[in-house]
Amino acid sequence: MVDQLINGKKAKPNLTHAREAVSFAREKGLEMVDLKFVDLPGTWQHFTVPVNQFDEKAVASGYGFDGSSIRGFQHIHESDMLLMPDVTTAVIDPVGQVPTLSIVCDVKDPVTGKDYSRDPRFVARKAEAFLRETGIATTSYFGPELEFFIFDSIRYGQNQHSGYYFIDSDEGIWNSGREENGRNLGYKLRNKEGYFPVPPADTLQDIRSEMVMTLQESGIEVEAHHHEVATAGQNEIDMRFGPLTRMGDSVMLYKYILKNVAKKHGKTVTFMPKPLFQDNGTGMHVHQSLWKDATNLFYDAKGYALLSQTALHYVAGLIKHAPALLAICAPTTNSYRRLVPGYEAPVNLAYSARNRSACVRVPMYSSSPAAKRIEFRPPDASANPYLAFAACLMAGLDGVINKLDPGQPMDFDLYESNEAGKVKQVPGSLGEVLDALEADHDFLLRGGVFTDDLLHSWITLKRKELDEVRLRPHPWEYHLYFDA
Repeated sequence: MVDQLINGKKAKPNLTHAREAVSFAREKGLEMVDLKFVDLPGTWQHFTVPVNQFDEKAVASGYGFDGSSIRGFQHIHESDMLLMPDVTTAVIDPVGQVPTLSIVCDVKDPVTGKDYSRDPRFVARKAEAFLRETGIATTSYFGPELEFFIFDSIRYGQNQHSGYYFIDSDEGIWNSGREENGRNLGYKLRNKEGYFPVPPADTLQDIRSEMVMTLQESGIEVEAHHHEVATAGQNEIDMRFGPLTRMGDSVMLYKYILKNVAKKHGKTVTFMPKPLFQDNGTGMHVHQSLWKDATNLFYDAKGYALLSQTALHYVAGLIKHAPALLAICAPTTNSYRRLVPGYEAPVNLAYSARNRSACVRVPMYSSSPAAKRIEFRPPDASANPYLAFAACLMAGLDGVINKLDPGQPMDFDLYESNEAGKVKQVPGSLGEVLDALEADHDFLLRGGVFTDDLLHSWITLKRKELDEVRLRPHPWEYHLYFDA
């Protein structure tokens, strides 16, 4: 039934008012309305109401929920919260079998009537408002490149006396000798040789295409999809750039669709930064630019790599605040299994045209003024996109406001050059970047975009994760130390 409702891009109705959303739901024969919101770490949460509970009055007054049960939100004695549907995000849910209208919501405090300070989407909206208030630009565009793995099986567990994980993929090089229904046809992808192979080596072409078609039906414009570098099903699907908050919405919908399409095929998707040992991890390179109305402020025909002075100041802000930024943009202990030299990881605090060994790259595919942007490469998709994009914008704006100088570009291989030792690198652990955020966060507080309360909650949550990993023996420690 849902397939019959979705025709081309009609799954995304482009509604602007509650009245339109209510009429659309009834006219299309939808039976449920799904209300989605994001918790502090960056995972979608939801509850669903029958369509007869969805009307203009309910949209205006909000839907109540228990905020104390959501990670990073309220305490038990102040648990009542409200979800306020943003009907402009409405889309016919492409996953469920029951015809459902899916809507992204903002969070409000029912007592004060104000937007909730720890709602990540509110932070993103405040960052966009602050940009306009500065007069520097009217719009910030973000274009994240999300990489991910599609596995055939994942098993993991840990208790007091055991711990393990076991990943399997039909493409994995470790399966080159596996008996598969009495035979093995080969075409297993060797480590670091998964970039752009055609089928049959690329076994995931059709699944990625189905993911792309579902994304497009849901209103997300896709530019390309392909296999990525690592063995065992590493992939990338690139969305077209968009304004900050809308791009956060798109990332959440993107992850939701990819995971569910994979599950339909008996596979699983993970955005975990470094699931495999001895092969590339998965990042979320974030392309960024500032525009004033129809003018791209990052373009200068005479500038280095066609970058304007404003763009260079913005780059300097990203580089200066990168250690603190990573506490939000690469916010897991696993993120620092990826951010190590030698796996195309952008660990060097430098910028360059084309050079992927720098943390800020200037793409040179096009000389068009509209295409000029910078790419911040250390983030990964374990980040909350609303917080990550807002933090990047605030760091870049700090560079513009204070006219920071990024220094000279590093147009050489930072992994091989004798100059490499002179270039600072990103911190090597979650603990270090949390320390950096505690020491350097005033730039995030400008305009009330981030708050001390939110940052304290974030750091507390992440230090708890850090302790949970730190307190558990690592399997390799038995190899190293059991005979001590």
